[in-house]
Amino acid sequence: MAILIHGDAAFAGEGMVQESLNISNLKYYNPQGVIHVVINNQVGFTTNPNRSRSSLYASDISKILNMPIFHVNGDCPEEASYIGKVCAEYRQTFQDNCIIDVIGYRKNGHNEADEPKFTQPHMYDVIRAHPPVFVKYSKELVEKKVLTEDDVNKLVEKNDSLYESEYKKAQEQKEISLNDWNDSPWEDWKVPNTLTMSSTGITEDVAKHIATCFYTVPSGFEVHGAIQRILKTREDLTKKRLMDWAIGEAFAIGSLLKEGIHCRLSGEDVERGTFSHRHHVLHDQKLRKNVHISLKSLYPTQAEYTVTNSCLCELGLLGFELGYSLPNPNALVIWEAQFGDFANMAQPIVDTFISSGETKWVRQSGLVILLPHGMEGQGPEHSSGRIERYLELCSEDEDFCPPDDANFAFKQLNEINWIVANCTTPANIFHILRRQIAMPFRKPLVVFTPKSLLRNPLARSSFDDILVGTEFQRIIPDRGPASQKPEDVKKLIFCSGKVYYEIVQLLEEKKLQDQIAVTRIEQYCPFPFDLVKAEFNKYPKANIFYAQEEHKNQGAYHYVRPRISTSIGGARPVQYIGRDVSAAPSNGNKVIQKRELKKLQADLIAL
Repeated sequence: MAILIHGDAAFAGEGMVQESLNISNLKYYNPQGVIHVVINNQVGFTTNPNRSRSSLYASDISKILNMPIFHVNGDCPEEASYIGKVCAEYRQTFQDNCIIDVIGYRKNGHNEADEPKFTQPHMYDVIRAHPPVFVKYSKELVEKKVLTEDDVNKLVEKNDSLYESEYKKAQEQKEISLNDWNDSPWEDWKVPNTLTMSSTGITEDVAKHIATCFYTVPSGFEVHGAIQRILKTREDLTKKRLMDWAIGEAFAIGSLLKEGIHCRLSGEDVERGTFSHRHHVLHDQKLRKNVHISLKSLYPTQAEYTVTNSCLCELGLLGFELGYSLPNPNALVIWEAQFGDFANMAQPIVDTFISSGETKWVRQSGLVILLPHGMEGQGPEHSSGRIERYLELCSEDEDFCPPDDANFAFKQLNEINWIVANCTTPANIFHILRRQIAMPFRKPLVVFTPKSLLRNPLARSSFDDILVGTEFQRIIPDRGPASQKPEDVKKLIFCSGKVYYEIVQLLEEKKLQDQIAVTRIEQYCPFPFDLVKAEFNKYPKANIFYAQEEHKNQGAYHYVRPRISTSIGGARPVQYIGRDVSAAPSNGNKVIQKRELKKLQADLIAL
């Protein structure tokens, strides 16, 4: 049973409350009833109720759901207890929400040390003359001969003794064992002898089976003409043992379902995919409400697959998905933003809980956040997932390169607070999603996903890249002419994301593939210090650059530059290729967009 405790000012004022209430009766988001307890002290820090809400009661926002609301006098414990039982029975009977608005007062200032009479002098004259609820209630029990004064004194002494002894224990505690904080089903996690990673590759038979199911529809099911063409493309790719982004996702999810791992994908438009690439839910064009979800019926004994479009909100949704991921380490929980830009509405969840939750509360989560990202001329609100914001939350020292070790990459994953990646191939999105379950611990994962690459013929992977024995590639080295004669290479460009494909096309046009090498950094955090160093050593005469499509004060540049420098011991400067600084993530002017692109291209090919 879920019990949520709120403050009166927060319940009426915070958008998170309204968003959470709004989704609470939606399919796949319904917690089957929550008891909300509003601790109503009739003041918000120093703000009076008439300045903190437009409604009469703090609980009035909940009337959008027609849930029962009980206003209870905080000075009456028996009434509060009775209403608590009523709400528990109501919730159990109807699997619905209810609210207990406990109207009381705050004895001291906001942080106990504040002087409340600065702003509420008359209220605190009344409060300080008012007997505390314990004194008031114990006196009432003595008068009714339920307890004696001696009984009350013994209860006070017993509790004071307990508090004092526990306080002393806390002072003597020198170390905190992480496993002491693990509860079921996390009890066997974080044990040193389990720190090994299982393979993320799959067999060809599994890949072919999932692919066949992914492009096949039931007999008599009428698919939209445009989707028929998408399914035909999937079939053609499968016959060539190739996969695009949608197939890579399907292979990751489908193979985990086969292994008994529950998978959940939610967010605005995720069933179809914002850019119409996914189509996990097919709609019959003739029979109303007749849908086909191929990944739900891959195998007779597979785990449950939940894919659901969400309402239009980010803060409440991301909070819900984080909560969904916490109780079960054996579930792949994915939240996808409609555009990466829109995740800024959920920034408090990212800052306060996801990036720092393990540090604060010794609680791990394997939540995956997918943020569509790419500068494609769609304007400042539909271009950037704000890579720079997520990278500044990484708990990695830019000046320290961990010592070489056979388990280098694995130890990095174990020690970091979360993983941030920008994948450019279907094989890598496949591996990084499966790696979330293969790891013997859980870390949140943020992936900046492509938009225009979803159907780009260059952005395809072979089945060979996902078979048993393969794994996620933290960097993808140059495999073109430059890699054949590395001693002749004049320029080594590190980059991430879709700009890679634009660079290689440009180099091909200008016939510079033998003079400029391009290496993709697929995982920003933890940073692949070891592999970057190896790439640097491969090209002894090359100048080092980091290229990005984002503006200079944005993107990954300021995160990557010092880490590349640390990797190579500062042997050569790391130079910048990209757009100039800007207050906005991108501009909405086509002329300026073309001018920026032209300058970017000129800088890329300059020797």
